[in-house]
Amino acid sequence: MLELHEISDRLELIDLMVRYAHCVDTRDWQGFRELFAPDARIDYTAMGGVAGGVDEVADWLEATLAAFPAFQHLVSNPMLHIDGDTVTGRTMCFNPMAVNAASPGDHNVFFCGLWYVDTFVRTERGWRIASRTEDKSFTYNMSGAFR
Repeated sequence: MLELHEISDRLELIDLMVRYAHCVDTRDWQGFRELFAPDARIDYTAMGGVAGGVDEVADWLEATLAAFPAFQHLVSNPMLHIDGDTVTGRTMCFNPMAVNAASPGDHNVFFCGLWYVDTFVRTERGWRIASRTEDKSFTYNMSGAFR
């Protein structure tokens, strides 16, 4: 049976992951930066991205996602292992992305399936992401989306 503090921690961690998705999907790069510990490491290379510190990755996301008119990050099924002020987790992400089609106003859509493999730390400002790595599951229609 879960203790009350563990239920609270789990809800706060799930909220952190949802805020991450919302920051990326609304292109709120300052909000994105605030979700991470100052010395956090992020590795998006499994899905073709970059690896680095928070500012480097936020700048890369801002530049790269500018080419996409729409996308969503749907996070679910978090598996969290809480050990005091440190948590490890693996969370599913389904990521549809739209690209501009040949006809103005039309979009082609492709899908990415991945897991976020995270370490979270409790800070004075609450839970923050200390490390995030993507673990690729699949892509669908990626070549068809870029016609």
